Amino acid sequence: MTPASAVLSTLDATNEWQEELYVHLHQNPELSMQETETAAEITRRLESFGYAVQQIGGGVVGVMENGPGPTVLFRADMDALPVAETTGLPYASTKTGVDADGNTVPIMHACGHDMHVTAGLGAAELLSQHSDQWAGTYIALFQPGEETAAGAQAMVDDGLLDKVPTPDVALAQHVLTVPESGKVGTAAGPILSTGACIRVKVWGKGSHGSMPHLGVDPVLLAAAIVQRLQGIVSREIAPSQFGVVTVGSLQAGFKANIIPDSATLLLNVRAYDLEVRKVLLAAIERIVKAECEASGSPKPPEIELYESYPLTDNDEVVSDHVTDAFRAYFGEDRVEHLAPIPASEDFSNIPSAWGIPYTFWGFGGFTPGMTVLPNHNPGFAPALQPSLRTGTEAAVVAVLAYLGKAA
Repeated sequence: MTPASAVLSTLDATNEWQEELYVHLHQNPELSMQETETAAEITRRLESFGYAVQQIGGGVVGVMENGPGPTVLFRADMDALPVAETTGLPYASTKTGVDADGNTVPIMHACGHDMHVTAGLGAAELLSQHSDQWAGTYIALFQPGEETAAGAQAMVDDGLLDKVPTPDVALAQHVLTVPESGKVGTAAGPILSTGACIRVKVWGKGSHGSMPHLGVDPVLLAAAIVQRLQGIVSREIAPSQFGVVTVGSLQAGFKANIIPDSATLLLNVRAYDLEVRKVLLAAIERIVKAECEASGSPKPPEIELYESYPLTDNDEVVSDHVTDAFRAYFGEDRVEHLAPIPASEDFSNIPSAWGIPYTFWGFGGFTPGMTVLPNHNPGFAPALQPSLRTGTEAAVVAVLAYLGKAA
C-alpha cells in the first residue's frame, strides 16, 4: 500500500465531519479580511489535530513537524464574496456584512472557498492520524482576502517568512467548473492570469443640460475613453498573445438635465504575460490622458491601480511531479490537462516571497447533468460529493508526493 492509499484509508470517517463543516461554512461566509469566525474554527480544529497554530496577517497557519525531511506548504483560501445567493440550497447563506466602503452587502461563498477550507482541514487531520506514513514538516496555511488580492501579502507583511519553517515547495488548488467532479486538472506554466483593477476619475465642468457649450461634459469624455480602450487588445497586442481590458463600471451624474463635473470608470485587465500587462496599463494611461486633453478637461485625470494580482505560473518540475502522483492514485482517466484560465489568484505571492517553486491545480465541482455556473455567479453550487472527497484526496496525494515514505 502506498503512503497516499494508507493515509486516505480513513477518509470516510473524515468525510462525515467535513460535510457538516462545509454546510456550516457555507451558511456563515465572511468578507475578505474579516474572516474572524472562520479563522477561529480553523484554529480550533488544527489544534485538536495536534498542530502548532498561529494566526498571521488574518490567516491561520498550522505546522506539524514529523522528523527529518522536506517541508511542504499547502494553502487554502477562506473568504467569501458580496453576492446574494440564489442557489436554492437548504443551507444557502442569508448573511449580510459591511464591506470596505461601509456598505451593507449580502455575503456568499460564490467561489468555493468553503470547500477549499474543508478539504484543507480534512487533509490536515488525515496527515496527523497517519504520521507513520510520512516524514518532514507539513504547513497547513489558510489565507484570508484572496478576493481582494490583499490576504497573501498581508500574511507576508505580518512576518510569515520568519514565523514558520521555510518550505521547499508550495501547493494550492481550486474547485472549478472543469473538469467534471471527481477529476483533477493540472498544467505547467502560466495557469491563471495576472490581473489588476484601475479606478479612473476624469474631470469636466458642470453646466445645465441645455447649455452644454458652457461646460465640459465628462460623460462624453468617459464614453470616448471606453470606446478607445477597446482598441488596445485588438490593435496593440499581438494576435498570438492574450489580453483583456474590461470597463465594468461608468458612473457620472444624478439628473438628466445636469452635466456633472466628473465621471468615474472602473477597469479590469488580464494577461498571461507580465510584459503584456505592462502594455495594457501603459496604453490605458496614455489613452485616458489624451482623451482628457482632447476634451479640454480642466485638470488631469486620477488613475489608481488597486487589487493587483500576480501571474500564477506553475513550476514545470513541481507540476510534473504532482501530476505523476495524481495519475498513480486517481488513474489516467481522472487526471486532465487544465487549460489556462483568465481568472486571477494572489496565492503565488506567498511562495514568491520565499523564492520557492509552486503549483496550483483545479478539481471539478459539477457532476454530469448538473447546470454548470461559473465561480462568482450567485447560483454557484458545486456538488458536495464527490467534489469534497476529490479535493481532500488531491491535497493529501500532492503533499505525500514530497513527504511520503518510500514503500
